[in-house]
Amino acid sequence: MGKSLAVSPLAPARFPDLPVIDGVTFATIAAGVRYQGRTDVMLAKLAPGSAVAGAFTRSATRAAPVLDCQAKIGGASNEGAAIVVNSGNANAFTGRGGIDAVEAITAAAAEVCGVPQARVFTSSTGVIGEPLPHERITDALGELHASLSPSGIADAAKAIMTTDTFPKGASATVEVDGRTVSIAGIAKGSGMIAPDMATMLVYIFTDAQIDQDKLQHRLSTHTESTFNCITVDSDTSTSDALIMAATGASGVDVSDNEDFDAALRGVMLDLAHQVVKDGEGASKFVEIAVTGASNDDDAKTHALAIANSPLIKTAIAGEDPNWGRVVMAIGKSGAAADRDRLSIRFGDVEVARDGWRSPDYSEEAAAAHMQGENIVIGVDLGLGEGTCTVWTCDLTHGYIDINADYRS
Repeated sequence: MGKSLAVSPLAPARFPDLPVIDGVTFATIAAGVRYQGRTDVMLAKLAPGSAVAGAFTRSATRAAPVLDCQAKIGGASNEGAAIVVNSGNANAFTGRGGIDAVEAITAAAAEVCGVPQARVFTSSTGVIGEPLPHERITDALGELHASLSPSGIADAAKAIMTTDTFPKGASATVEVDGRTVSIAGIAKGSGMIAPDMATMLVYIFTDAQIDQDKLQHRLSTHTESTFNCITVDSDTSTSDALIMAATGASGVDVSDNEDFDAALRGVMLDLAHQVVKDGEGASKFVEIAVTGASNDDDAKTHALAIANSPLIKTAIAGEDPNWGRVVMAIGKSGAAADRDRLSIRFGDVEVARDGWRSPDYSEEAAAAHMQGENIVIGVDLGLGEGTCTVWTCDLTHGYIDINADYRS
């Protein structure tokens, strides 16, 4: 984890210019939780009246910070709030010591920030099974609070990174009744990516005014078609957390505004795509679009079977249009399929139709599509109206290089 990783070839040219969100300030510090010489703790302080929503991993071995956040999310509050995140140590599978660490961090942050302990949310990401040296975090909270800044979100995106090769950010602005509402989000994630009701670590902030229950509904709804539709390696983390705060500072009520709803989903999808583009060792960004399934759930089952197949992912890495492996993945998924109604495309190239190789199939055209950085695999089951699109990356030797010595 201490090794420097080459920036993903799929990375954006630069970190985006994110708007300042009134009602939230940020600070970061190099606390030495695990890494040396780099920032590894982030503090975000939220103004009184902020609504906070979240989604979290369903892992049976989820970490102490996740359990604590799940217990706190929900309900309205006139009090302020705070979010504390550390990288390098996941505080997962750490027994009673993990619970005590969360208690110590939330109590200290509550005192420093002047907010109730029940409104302090923590996340930890990194190595599983090692005690969290939480005193390194609590000792740094005073300095963090003193350096809080409305413009510190870019530094916050860097502080939460582990094997990420670039910080991830996305934003949107919406005009509502002549007034501007802003949304800004950051994320971390590179490996152990196959979310289940959440994602890696994601924090989204808006100055919109919206009740907590409505914010929660929107976040949960859009999570299903964004973060829950990405996979890098089929592994679900113990620490996945998605937290969103609406400060209300703009004074603009977006409770029933469709433009805000669409903008929020756009920010979430942008961040989800960036996580895939930073997949450990990734060289290709892959979209799997399934149509014609018996229902949407079956479509997602098929799509994930394709996206998580090591044989398909390695073929993509080798730029081999091996559509037979797609046939294999559909057949093994367990969802309804009829061999003789199945059609497959690589990009715009039809490779199979009605259970047989397409009469117009061109190996050269299919291979040309596989040589690009953005790969699209389209599958139509010919059974119904079910659809789902998921996103993944290829599987290269770089994934092994990163994960074989992750703890060294």
